Amino acid sequence: MTEPTTSADISDLPDRATWGRVVRDQRKVEIVALGLMIFSLWFRQLSDSWVLPLSLAAGIALALVNHLVTEHWLLRTITSGEPMTKVQLRRFTMVRLAVLTVVAVAWTVVFWRDGVGVLLGLAIFRLIALVMTTIPLLKELKNDAPH
Repeated sequence: MTEPTTSADISDLPDRATWGRVVRDQRKVEIVALGLMIFSLWFRQLSDSWVLPLSLAAGIALALVNHLVTEHWLLRTITSGEPMTKVQLRRFTMVRLAVLTVVAVAWTVVFWRDGVGVLLGLAIFRLIALVMTTIPLLKELKNDAPH
């Protein structure tokens, strides 16, 4: 999740994971992704075709879907109350990343040259999502540190 979970936040957890809850909880990330996709379409002015801007937007969209699927799986795991095993974590991660890789590589191959933008979009969004996740965690650690 983007926001760190504290003991006060545990009472906010739903009885079960829903996509609606995940979408609501990830509003900031979704807004940033939408802004990035719109900004990527601005590159149409610099390019001869729509393929590069659409590839960037597609990469950002893929990364957002990956992020939301991961958040849903984590919420489902937390609300189930059952401990997560390494095998479950490994299996989920491998399947998710395999699907993401196949889609991204297929897009890149089909739209070669400008299609590489899908990989750039994935990387840009991942970096921004990582920063958006890390900053609240660092703030939480700073607030919990002994003075």
